[in-house]
Amino acid sequence: MILVLVDHDRGELDQLSLRALTAARKLGQDVEAIVIGKEGAALAGIVGEYGAKVLHVASHANLTDYTPMASGRALKDLVEKLKPAAVLAAGSPRGNEQLAHLAAFLDLPMAAECSEITLGSPHHVLRARWAGNLIESANVHSDLLIASVLAFSTEPESANGGAATVVDFEPALEPADYAVKVLSRDAGESKGGVTLVDAKVIVSGGRGVGGPDGFGQIEELANLLGGTVGCSRVVTSSGWRPHAEQVGQTGTKVAPDLYIAAGISGAMQHIAGMKNSKTIVVINTDPEAPILSYADYAIIGDLHQVIPALTSAIRQAKG
Repeated sequence: MILVLVDHDRGELDQLSLRALTAARKLGQDVEAIVIGKEGAALAGIVGEYGAKVLHVASHANLTDYTPMASGRALKDLVEKLKPAAVLAAGSPRGNEQLAHLAAFLDLPMAAECSEITLGSPHHVLRARWAGNLIESANVHSDLLIASVLAFSTEPESANGGAATVVDFEPALEPADYAVKVLSRDAGESKGGVTLVDAKVIVSGGRGVGGPDGFGQIEELANLLGGTVGCSRVVTSSGWRPHAEQVGQTGTKVAPDLYIAAGISGAMQHIAGMKNSKTIVVINTDPEAPILSYADYAIIGDLHQVIPALTSAIRQAKG
């Protein structure tokens, strides 16, 4: 049996978890899922559709929005009871962190960012290294495989299954397990609408936008295209935009139909997060910017002139 950690935020599913469920199903064994927090019980229908026969719901008074060590402890309790062949999760920052705690508790290796998995003795994986610029072929020597699934390496495929059977359990947590937790939320972190992972169109801005006020035109174009706003790490580090909008290795990995990068030079960290986009349009004044190597279309020019012109042309085309 394969156990899949299905991640959620107050009952809102992380869509990358559907890819992890699909990857688990392809290993040819029964699939069961676990969610951390009672709100996750509402996901029984969708995880069942994607192949999980059982949904284990870890509930505890001290499990709040995100308590990663407590998640690891809950996973440990369930793994010791079920003895699965593998534990998988989405290769997101949250998924990797929770599996890392599980591996530490069990004193076992963890293989992160796996694009291919073969169960055996030893297990074999292909995994992304160096922000996806290197694919490592590795053997994992442990009875239990703990691995995260590289974002967008597996297309989500419905198994047309019925709702999973919900089984509640209460993990035995220690005070240290919930010492790190979410204490409050900044309203600016989420403005509703489409998320980066779900977006079909993303308009991202970088240092070249010039400051927080410059993102007004980025937002206008994104809204006009029915998409959402992204940004580079330097933008969030400068406090111009919230971390929730950061695209990259330490932000969110995305794969929209259209990715527009305005004023972004293209550091390896950012490229790792957006290179799976189907069509990439780059707007930059520097014809030697590294990101141009990944562009399907490039506009060499000042984004403060190009974006208003694009916005105007799209408005006219829409009538």
